[in-house]
Amino acid sequence: PGTGKTTLAKTLAKSIGTDFKRIQFTPDLLPADIIGVSIYNHQQNSFSFHQGPVFTNILLADEINRASPRTQSALLEAMGEKQVSVEGRRMHLSDLFFVIATENPMESHGTYPLPESQMDRFMLKLSPGYLSRDEEADVIADQLVSHPLDVIEKVIEEDDVFAVMEAVLSVRISEELRYYIVDIVSATRGNEHVAVGASVRASLALMKVSQALALFAGREFVIPEDIQSAAIPVLGHRLQILPQASFSGVLPDQIVTTIVDEIRVPA
Repeated sequence: PGTGKTTLAKTLAKSIGTDFKRIQFTPDLLPADIIGVSIYNHQQNSFSFHQGPVFTNILLADEINRASPRTQSALLEAMGEKQVSVEGRRMHLSDLFFVIATENPMESHGTYPLPESQMDRFMLKLSPGYLSRDEEADVIADQLVSHPLDVIEKVIEEDDVFAVMEAVLSVRISEELRYYIVDIVSATRGNEHVAVGASVRASLALMKVSQALALFAGREFVIPEDIQSAAIPVLGHRLQILPQASFSGVLPDQIVTTIVDEIRVPA
């Protein structure tokens, strides 16, 4: 707590000219607080659906692991299929639907582990950690009078985001590198320290992030270094470590690093 996770998410959201909503997850939060609820209208003698905060473009799920697994699972369909099911009806979300979540350390009071199926739906997991001495001093100086978030303005519109998404799809990835991705992801499933390895969704995520890294580097094609750079953020949070390995101090990121070092890189 207090390392800037929520600030980072808000900064990203405010930099895009689109709709943004935030949900503060708490132990008493219910699925209806996320999806919405039908309310009876006495005048019209009928029920009307009031949309919840999930009907937006960018959704910040703040401290997501403070809510119960039942409430967390309310996001599964939205994240996986960009739709929600309410009273037998399917309601589609925006084409630009994006969930950013912050998570407290599991040893913190009042936290619940995220279900494996939900962890698998997050493309990336980033851990900001603490700042250096000079960086923390700069943060203090920046907030002497006001908060930097107060002056952040959008730098791109929603159409620009779709344009970048289209550009990412055009980045070429060779057959050899596709098999390289499969070999890395498959190795997590047979690792001696892993109870549940990464899924096919993880392979797709690793490919897409690699394409995005290549695009931002100014290339029209993926190279092995793109895949290696994306491996830990894409795969680490998806691995379920065996209890005995966890007690021994084995970490998912260490396993991914070892796998990347051992898998032969295509020539």
